[in-house]
Amino acid sequence: MAAAAHRPDTAAPATCAATARGLPVLVLVGHGMVGQRFLEELAERGITGRMRVVVLCEEPRPAYDRVQLTSYFAGRSPDDLSLTARDFMARHGIELHLGDPATAIDREARTVTARSGRVVGYDTLVLATGSAPFVPPVPGRDSAGCFVYRTVDDLLAIEEYAKNSRTGVVVGGGLLGLEAAGALKGLGLRTHVVEFHPRLMALQVDEGGGAALRRTVEEQGLEVHTGVAGTEIAAGRDGAVTAMELSDGSRIGTDLVIFSAGIRPRDELARACGLPVGERGGIDVDGRCRTFDPAVFAIGECARAADGRVYGLVAPGYDMARTAAEAIAGASSGPAFTGADVSTKLKLLGVDVASFGDAHGAAEGCLDVVYSDARSGVYKKLVVGPGGELLGGVLVGDAEAYGVLRPLTGSVPPVPPEQLVLPAGLTAGGGAAPGPAALPDSAVLCHCHHVTTGAVRAAVSEGSCGGVPEVKKCTKAGTGCGSCVKALTAVVNDELAASGAVIDTGLCGCFPHTRAELYEIVRTLRLTSYAALLESHGRPAARGGDGCEVCKPAIGSIIASLAPSVGAGGYVLDGEQAALQDTNDHHLANLQRNGSYSVVPRIPGGEITPEKLIVIGEVARDFGLYTKITGGQRIDLFGARVDQLPQVWARLVAAGFESGHAYGKALRTVKSCVGQTWCRYGVQDSVRMAIGLELRYRGLRSPHKLKSAVSGCARECAEARGKDFGVIATSHGWNLYVGGNGGAEPRHADLLAQDLSDAELVRLIDRFLMFYIRTADRLERTSAWLQRIEGGLDHVRDVVVHDALGLCDELETLMAAHVTHYRDEWAETLADPERLARFVSFVNAPDAPDPTVRFVPERDQVKPDPTLLAGPTLPVRTLEGTSV
Repeated sequence: MAAAAHRPDTAAPATCAATARGLPVLVLVGHGMVGQRFLEELAERGITGRMRVVVLCEEPRPAYDRVQLTSYFAGRSPDDLSLTARDFMARHGIELHLGDPATAIDREARTVTARSGRVVGYDTLVLATGSAPFVPPVPGRDSAGCFVYRTVDDLLAIEEYAKNSRTGVVVGGGLLGLEAAGALKGLGLRTHVVEFHPRLMALQVDEGGGAALRRTVEEQGLEVHTGVAGTEIAAGRDGAVTAMELSDGSRIGTDLVIFSAGIRPRDELARACGLPVGERGGIDVDGRCRTFDPAVFAIGECARAADGRVYGLVAPGYDMARTAAEAIAGASSGPAFTGADVSTKLKLLGVDVASFGDAHGAAEGCLDVVYSDARSGVYKKLVVGPGGELLGGVLVGDAEAYGVLRPLTGSVPPVPPEQLVLPAGLTAGGGAAPGPAALPDSAVLCHCHHVTTGAVRAAVSEGSCGGVPEVKKCTKAGTGCGSCVKALTAVVNDELAASGAVIDTGLCGCFPHTRAELYEIVRTLRLTSYAALLESHGRPAARGGDGCEVCKPAIGSIIASLAPSVGAGGYVLDGEQAALQDTNDHHLANLQRNGSYSVVPRIPGGEITPEKLIVIGEVARDFGLYTKITGGQRIDLFGARVDQLPQVWARLVAAGFESGHAYGKALRTVKSCVGQTWCRYGVQDSVRMAIGLELRYRGLRSPHKLKSAVSGCARECAEARGKDFGVIATSHGWNLYVGGNGGAEPRHADLLAQDLSDAELVRLIDRFLMFYIRTADRLERTSAWLQRIEGGLDHVRDVVVHDALGLCDELETLMAAHVTHYRDEWAETLADPERLARFVSFVNAPDAPDPTVRFVPERDQVKPDPTLLAGPTLPVRTLEGTSV
């Protein structure tokens, strides 16, 4: 955040509230998420124009989204997390002092003293000091390598320390603890979670939900220890952590410990100045968020509400910010804060987890409706009252219905409870659960801002809002935690459709067409350039421009996937195509966090000769690259500079390697078990099939990355059902599964067809992939596409197996063109001096290495079936009575 965006303090008054501006003074102590929301509430009510507002902030940066803290490890910078618009402070005349927290309050003189010695007088004081992590009194907790997980600075410190660590322990299995565990796992550490309660997320989920969550978490490689506590942290002679002793007598060797065992209200300033606090902490406030002193308010996690609770969630803090702003604005009446909804919906380690209302079934006479599928990691429980009213629930593994269930809490649902949790088709009547459009006007759609469904509908029908962005701006719905955005979109689109409005489904502001429509335009008109497409089919305001970051890579992918059929250049960086690519495609390599690049040669089926292994080892040694065997059965080499990439690839190509396309939205790998050649359980040659499929579909550009696997028997060692398309051998042939995903939203693939011959299998995969590429949205994985497309799996089966739309010949022709015209991108690059010219670290010093890059020191072949590499597909027998 630029320093110019914040006004420096001018004159710091000593003991009175009068200032040179002659305005009353409001001092806000703390600038976290709740503090920033409070400032926005003040600005909306015009208070910033009639008061001098001074903010004392402990951290060196303005308010940021602490809920999304872990996304830093996914590549977001601290600035990306900021909640404060660059001009917000200056626009509203707010004085923000970063890195200068309040240290003392004199209520009699009405002054606040900051760490710098600055003294600010106040007429109104608002405490938003938040909370601090609770660190259990475990011996050794001050050892080097012990951290808390609360701020951006905490994350930076953990990231740095983890570079020399192999194992980490997180103390605490709650929301933030599992976030921290995911961060350590992402940093490459073997990770343990130690939780004192008998289950993970004990406050949010019940025993069944905790069991489902644990299974899924452990499947991802985390080691979970519940019902135990850390008793001591052992350290070596250098004072650094070496192990943690547990209460059950076991011991975990570890290099790093993160404490995430709960929070405690930061009420020390209030205590010191004589304000009453709760027995277990928290500044006592009334329904208007006012403390014992009428001039002092407290909001957020530092406050103990009128119901005696300290709320550790952001939504109640936002409610308190609004309530306090109303009171300061002089409103004689308004919503008092007497308690809050503690419903939560989040994604932990890629697992959807949600709880709402009376999740634990504490109400008298209530009943549970439970659906559990241990194999897929899905657990759903609804708590229903004696009169049929929905009281609460728990969702683990599939929280799709949260946007509907939460607003329905407290009312009698329009359908039987089991219909709300069971998969479609499993209910007695076979009906589907109601969608967000069925919610009554009184249902609160956005709990962060208390926006009802009726208010959203009115914003469209009466307020002339033409889409979700306008509704968000008008009502603030969907701008808090974000859990309601999907339901919000459904309600807005339904209301627009009911009013006869045309819903804009365009890819972006440049094009009024969807990605699927743009694919058809490029294919039919045989367009070979983005500029031509923008000029002929872009929105009028966008024509003649340069496009945007949304449509350029999406259309670049479309042109690349259709290149052999429309006559475009096959090289992805030829001419205009280069300007459409993202950073990875631009250099045909994956950009890493430290600014270097990784190199991933293709190793079909994971099969490699000793000679090729030696070449990879020599290249890694000579260029000082870190090497790692990936989950897709190939070897990744990390740490190459841009200018080294051609040198590395020259040696790899000479040894017979080609690009693995790890950088592109394309096929990555086809994983394989050893199959019948070696395994006593194998019933088909999975290695041969995996090699053939990978070589057939290599370089195929698509809306998102594609992963595949071939298992030689039903024991599924290649994990084929977690892939975009997976193949499992049977005694009669192959079963084909589609729409799986082992990524951010894990999903098992669905059976498309079974007992296929080799030729049948290849033909169906050809059709499936081309139909997906043709109809999917930008950056839409096959799993999401299969659930979104009208008719779902049944429709896809009708199209690619039974040729219901008469498209199969065309789909096969497109794939045949791809197979025939495939060229290795790195071999093409090395053969052209002009293409090599882009690979320099500095334009003005092409031979100089990048001084900012740190390097980490490294610690008889089966031939594919030639028919799988041929352009045209083979004739096949009939499947289930229908020719395929």
